[in-house]
Amino acid sequence: MTIPPSATSRFRGSIGRTVAESTPAWEQPRAARTGSPNVITIVLDDVGFGQLGCYGSSIATPSIDSLAEQGARFANFHVAALCSPTRASLLTGRNHHAVGVGFLADFDSGFPGYRGAVDREVPMLPEILREEGYATYAVGKWHLTPPSQLTQAGPFEQWPTGRGFDRYYGFLGGEEDQWAPEMWEDQHYAPLPDDPDYHVSADLVNRSQRYLADHISAAPERPFYLHLAFGAGHAPHQAPAEYIERYRGAFDHGWDEERARILQKQIERGIVPAGTELPEANPGVRRWDVLTADEKRLYARMQEVFAAFMEYTDEQIGRLIDFLREQGVHENTLIVLLSDNGASGEGGTHGSANEYRYFLGLEDRFEDTLARIDELGSPLTHNHYPSGWAQAGNTPLKMYKKYTYGGGVRAPLIVHWPGNVADSDQVRRQFHHVTDLVPTILQAVGVDAPQYHRGARVEPFDGISLGYALAESDAVGKRATQYFETAGYRGIVKDGFKAVAVHEPGDDYDGDRWELYALESDFNETVDVAAEHPALVRELEEVWWSEAERNRVLPLDDRMQTRVLSRDTGRERARYRLLPGSRLPNGSAAPGFGDREFSITVRLDGFAGTESGVLVSYGRRAAGFSFFMEDGHLVFDLNRAGDHSLLRTPYALAPGTAEVSIALTRSDDGARATISGDGVEVASAVFPALMPAGLGCLSVQVGYNYPSPVSSLYERPARYTGSMVDAVIEFSEVPTGLSAQDWQRLIAAE
Repeated sequence: MTIPPSATSRFRGSIGRTVAESTPAWEQPRAARTGSPNVITIVLDDVGFGQLGCYGSSIATPSIDSLAEQGARFANFHVAALCSPTRASLLTGRNHHAVGVGFLADFDSGFPGYRGAVDREVPMLPEILREEGYATYAVGKWHLTPPSQLTQAGPFEQWPTGRGFDRYYGFLGGEEDQWAPEMWEDQHYAPLPDDPDYHVSADLVNRSQRYLADHISAAPERPFYLHLAFGAGHAPHQAPAEYIERYRGAFDHGWDEERARILQKQIERGIVPAGTELPEANPGVRRWDVLTADEKRLYARMQEVFAAFMEYTDEQIGRLIDFLREQGVHENTLIVLLSDNGASGEGGTHGSANEYRYFLGLEDRFEDTLARIDELGSPLTHNHYPSGWAQAGNTPLKMYKKYTYGGGVRAPLIVHWPGNVADSDQVRRQFHHVTDLVPTILQAVGVDAPQYHRGARVEPFDGISLGYALAESDAVGKRATQYFETAGYRGIVKDGFKAVAVHEPGDDYDGDRWELYALESDFNETVDVAAEHPALVRELEEVWWSEAERNRVLPLDDRMQTRVLSRDTGRERARYRLLPGSRLPNGSAAPGFGDREFSITVRLDGFAGTESGVLVSYGRRAAGFSFFMEDGHLVFDLNRAGDHSLLRTPYALAPGTAEVSIALTRSDDGARATISGDGVEVASAVFPALMPAGLGCLSVQVGYNYPSPVSSLYERPARYTGSMVDAVIEFSEVPTGLSAQDWQRLIAAE
């Protein structure tokens, strides 16, 4: 008797009554095509068109330059104007609104194009490659998980390991302290290595090497895909002191001269056409020659720090490339390196020693920043350079990150693939977009685009492969049309022309004036020819609206700061009970302290009267608050981006105290902080204000403060030396974005 396999079984043998009557068979895992190349995508952050050595910068980036010299540089490559949207397109081959990431991942606006996460029905590159036999690893910045899922209880479906990566190590938010980041491995929190010289750029390459070493040891026959996303050069700009010192005096000539030098190199190296001229200075950027001596000294130092940050990161990329060579896999590895958007002008006129002041809407006083000039780039600052240096970094383009002019959406792209790039080191001028990278990679590895994913039919890619341009540097371009939109800023490229809508937040979109640029003769969008081609302008505007509807760009939303202040309130609570040792990452599932009254009550267990350490903390050195003990004294430190307000009890609490609390409430003078023990007020003071709204990437910690201390009165992790039962955080005010009626329902549910 032979028992046939069931209709749903993949068993290819036969099963009889005994082994002698049966035929064994072993299922073979799906293997990649023989000789399939390894793939590495390296993503830089907020790095402008002119901030790499091979794109004209005076910053030393020899490792990246080497990739360009032996590969292909693209001078007409475009991205979205913000990080999350570009990353969504990079990993899907589709326009960012079309997959649900029209804005930053931190904010779900409640509309299909703005969910803050890639639709589950859309396959990501690691999901595709893993199905084809690849091992997949992600290291570094992610910023594609919606806030409602940023908890250690999940759901994890939008974490890297839920989107096709076998292993992950990095930070989930948009930016991190380079000296003390909040890191995650797979689905759990990862304490930092015990290294006094720790820096996240080196850590990311260390972990990349570890993952690849494990892979080469265990499965050398399988190809791998590594997605490596650095924090550089996003603020905070931080680097080891010896690297900063290398650039002392290197930028004393100022951003105007630096701009001219970069342009000259770009012309000499064929990156931009001969005859290209610099556009007028961006609004708010002053001429270097009118600055005071102190302004020049401070601003030059800020650029020195940024340059050091970039050089240090380039050195880490070099270490990874050396590792590939040492392991004999370099020659069969396709490396794609890009920036997610243009350089950032968020530092404003003066730059900042603490970028959180920008997020919180606080005044950045030049004198305060100047006083900290020697600390810039160190663990003590969270600094960002002035917009004048971002303007130079985007040479020869206009504007910055978030804008749809070239300075926001034209980015460096390098493709390095030994033996597969013709005319190495030749600049490619074909118009291309970040959506083209997935088709390029799949063509290189010999994999067809999937037709179905999670049971749903997959739409065709919005991008096309760059393969033809890699095979022939001066091939005729094959891309014709691409729309752009970021927070109400709009643009459209079609058949060599680019139209940009001039818009101010809050204005009627129908009143926007459209500019028109002939890109073939006007590389950097300096000559508006709209008046000469009114019919073409109308045509391009109509194409933009058509593309917007097709890609779920609508409804248009030009909010920036107010959208940032809004919250996905689907999991908002009136009361949070947190247990000792817990960490609640920033997100809609975490408490939102911004511009709200709150109280924190901590139940102690066997209080002896001399305990020390943190009871509850929120944030890090740059901003937040901490409720802690010093030898039995209670202390509350409200850190408003470097402006500290302190309240300390005048005496130690009595042994046996069972409950302590801090309440922060509104007052006519700002805010009142009140510390109580067992329900009795012990200390009270008026603070200038509540915690401002706008903080992101910060977590709540119970019983400790890590990875960096909110207060300068203790060192991390400042673990509480006693025992506690729990900590309860309570709110009485309605959070932004939630109706009073819904808030009352939440309170009743508690």
